[in-house]
Amino acid sequence: MKQILLLEDLPEIRAYLRALVVQVFPGSTVVESARIHDALQQVSAQRFDLAMVDLGLPDGSGVKVVQALRDQQPDAQSVVVTIHDDDDHLFPALQAGAYGYLLKEQPREQLMEHLQRISQGEPPLSPSIARRMISYFSAQANRPQAYQPTTDQLMPNVQLTEREREVLLRVAKGFTLPEIGVQLGLSRHTIADYVKQIYRKLNVSSRAEAALEAQRLGLFRR
Repeated sequence: MKQILLLEDLPEIRAYLRALVVQVFPGSTVVESARIHDALQQVSAQRFDLAMVDLGLPDGSGVKVVQALRDQQPDAQSVVVTIHDDDDHLFPALQAGAYGYLLKEQPREQLMEHLQRISQGEPPLSPSIARRMISYFSAQANRPQAYQPTTDQLMPNVQLTEREREVLLRVAKGFTLPEIGVQLGLSRHTIADYVKQIYRKLNVSSRAEAALEAQRLGLFRR
């Protein structure tokens, strides 16, 4: 059973998302808010396991709530649910600590499937968002840059095996654990173990951070 914060200003969408999360997480308690001010007060007053956060609210950006949860409740997972699929909204939300990023335009069944993956340790990302992240990091990898320390220099104790690098690249590209398992001929549970090891070694906790480390390791250039 989860304590869920739902930040959405439009009543009909808020009701739709509430019904959705209750179906995905039966028995959960959902605390609703239509404004950032109220949501921030709720974050200060009680603990949450999950937050569903819209970005365009009447009193500002939902990124403020994502940041507040990251700072005050680091164990809580914030998932942005929005209509915005551009870099100007995506990357600030991820940098603020968003665990996932979903687009409202997706069919209900797909949204539910993405949320169900949270219990499997997979950040929920809409396919177009995952592709946008891949394009961004691929462009960064191919762009001439001034000298920067290598990953090994930045994290001298990090040693990834070749298999871990293969898994990391696919995680960064947005593939699910079952999809990676099929590609590499391994079980989903084996892939999950690899992902845990990789995240522990790199000291990351999200696909966005994993994608950044994959870019630093030069995996997108393979």
